[in-house]
Amino acid sequence: MNFTVTDHLWFMSMALESAEQAYKLQEVPVGAVLVSPEGEVLSRQHNLKEAHFNPVAHAELLALTEGAKKISNWRLSDCLLYVTLEPCPMCLTAMVQSRIRQCVFGAYDPKGGALSLGYHVHQDKRLNHQFSIIGGIKHFECSKVLSQFFRERRGGYRPKK
Repeated sequence: MNFTVTDHLWFMSMALESAEQAYKLQEVPVGAVLVSPEGEVLSRQHNLKEAHFNPVAHAELLALTEGAKKISNWRLSDCLLYVTLEPCPMCLTAMVQSRIRQCVFGAYDPKGGALSLGYHVHQDKRLNHQFSIIGGIKHFECSKVLSQFFRERRGGYRPKK
C-alpha cells in the first residue's frame, strides 16, 4: 500500500488519541501507532515510564514490541511507525533494529529528539538497515498536548476562564 498524506494524518490522529491516554495517566503524552504494509493497525501504545517504573517504556518501544508479538516476527519489514514526538536516539535505534520502512512523527524535540540532536542512525550506511522519516505531521496538535502537560507540571498553568 502506498500511504498518502491523508493516511498519515489519520494514523497520527490515532497516535494523538494514545498520547491523550498517557496525559490522563500523568505520563508524558507521547503516543505511537504501528501500521502494517496493508494499513492494519498492529499496535497502539503510549508512554508508560511512570506506571512501569521503566526508563525504556517509551511509546515507540512498546508499539514495536506489541506489533512484533502480534505478527510473531521481530522483523517489522515495511511497517510504518507513527509517533507524536520526534524519537529519541534509543527509539530511533530500535526502529533500525526492527527493520521498519518509515517513521512519521509530529512534534520536533530540540532537546531530546535524535534528528534534532544530529543522530541520523536511520540513514547510517554502516548499519544493515536504513529507512525514511517524515516529521511535522500534525506538529501543532502534537506540540500543544506536550506543552500543556509540562506547563501544568511546572506550575505555570492558568485555566482559561
